Amino acid sequence: MRFLPVSVLWLIPSILLAQATSLTPQQRARIDSVFAQWDRTNSPGCALGISRGGEMLYERGYGMANLETGLAISPTSIFHVASISKQFTAAAVALLASRGKLSLDDDIRKHVPEIPDYGTRITIRHLMHHTSGLRDQWVLLRLAGWRQEDLITEADVLWVASRQKALNFPPGSEYLYSNTGYTLLGTIVRRVSGVSLRQFAEQEFFRPLGMTDTHFHDDHAMVVPGRTSAYVPAAGGWRVSIPDFDTYGATSLFTTVRDLLKWQHNFSTGQVLGKELLEEMQRPIRLSGGTESTYGFGIVTGRHRGLRTSGHSGADHGYRADVVRFVDHNLSIAALCNASNAGPSALTRRVGDILLAEQLAAESAPASDSSSVRLERKQLEQWTGTYVDRKNAMVLRFEIRGDSLALVTGPTLRPLAADRFAPPQGQPEATFSVREGKTFVRLSGPGMDNVLERQPPISLNARALQAYAGSYYSEELDTRWNIELRDSVLMLKRPKFPEARLVPVSPDGFSLGGEGGNLLLSFSRGAGNRVTGFEVGTSRLRGLRFETMKSTRGN
Repeated sequence: MRFLPVSVLWLIPSILLAQATSLTPQQRARIDSVFAQWDRTNSPGCALGISRGGEMLYERGYGMANLETGLAISPTSIFHVASISKQFTAAAVALLASRGKLSLDDDIRKHVPEIPDYGTRITIRHLMHHTSGLRDQWVLLRLAGWRQEDLITEADVLWVASRQKALNFPPGSEYLYSNTGYTLLGTIVRRVSGVSLRQFAEQEFFRPLGMTDTHFHDDHAMVVPGRTSAYVPAAGGWRVSIPDFDTYGATSLFTTVRDLLKWQHNFSTGQVLGKELLEEMQRPIRLSGGTESTYGFGIVTGRHRGLRTSGHSGADHGYRADVVRFVDHNLSIAALCNASNAGPSALTRRVGDILLAEQLAAESAPASDSSSVRLERKQLEQWTGTYVDRKNAMVLRFEIRGDSLALVTGPTLRPLAADRFAPPQGQPEATFSVREGKTFVRLSGPGMDNVLERQPPISLNARALQAYAGSYYSEELDTRWNIELRDSVLMLKRPKFPEARLVPVSPDGFSLGGEGGNLLLSFSRGAGNRVTGFEVGTSRLRGLRFETMKSTRGN
């Protein structure tokens, strides 16, 4: 065996590192092609960062940081990253717990007595895992009349949370995403530590890790050099869409792809928090019913084509963000975008597919060649109609469009079998079934498993509709909604919002489609079969009550 001189041995580690952390020209070209639609001077876009073992593999900006000034996106561009904020909030609380300043099993009313006593204990741990049952703050404020452009403060969230009379479910029994819980965690950090979440995170996380372009944005009017603007598509171009938040914990982290990758590397080194605590933050939990939840401490654990992943996405106004770490390969990918239609979660996975091509499990082979599935009109007709999931306030309407099944005001579905259909772009599959004379559709996909039941056709004449007209008040929101009958159509009028049509979907049940998903109104009746009020349901809120204001009854 021939030995190398000692004088050159020190070069080997750096040479190997360069080989391990460099990308081939072909890989870079393929990655750029993933972002090709955003690589334009007349469009917002994305910043991309890729690292392995803490070493930067590739970073680049695509598109414009600001369409008005013509400033391009770069790896140092600063983005609002929405719910990616949550893992930093949870880390702050976990660090305080490790120092004995609080317990994750504390009743939250110990620190936030403004929250009502629901007769059952809600713990800090419940907040971290989205198992508290607390109704979501954004839904509550919007129903109370806050517009998307209105300033929202921590005080606003505490105000609406303090008025609620019920939970969505008993704490610990279910997982349901609740931004309210993470805003309360931010409040707890401030009250326990004596400094704001912004100051705490800067001192404990950002400064030690060299995350010099990261902060919790707790002043919406603060000037931030290098900050991107954000946009939503509009006729003929784009419209500005920037959050107006003075609330933090659930959101409001400002950062760059470079800084986010430093935080991802910390999960390997444990420089801040320590490896034991970081491992706990990524450990699945069991709900009281025995099912497992993969969400905890602001982190989602899962798998992509067989490989373990850890990360989170974010969406506020025109900002979209995603960061994912392929755990066993020490590979992290961050994509931060300033266009509401960017889809960074799909982008980061496509980049992962390129870099981990040899390690990825083969895609599951389809049960049949869906391109050859052709269904007759009669086969499609059996699945048309209105389907409702009352618990999660979901309403879907299926129709025949051309020679295919389609969602009303939605995409055409591609048949995979006689009873199984797939929307475009990897959305949840729809599987139909008939049981005991009832027809159901099951939506299944990443993070979704919902069953909706088809409703019999509802036809109400003007006299029947008049029974629902009137004014209704919610003490929990301190707001009044009016329902008017106009030309045999029920119209909902809410403060600050355009009036909208109520569509009957079931006996005493009406839906309202629109921004943020479906809204279900379930009416109740009392003596003489008269309408006494209704309960509102959305995907993140159940059973919020409106009572009839008798002096203004319309029937």
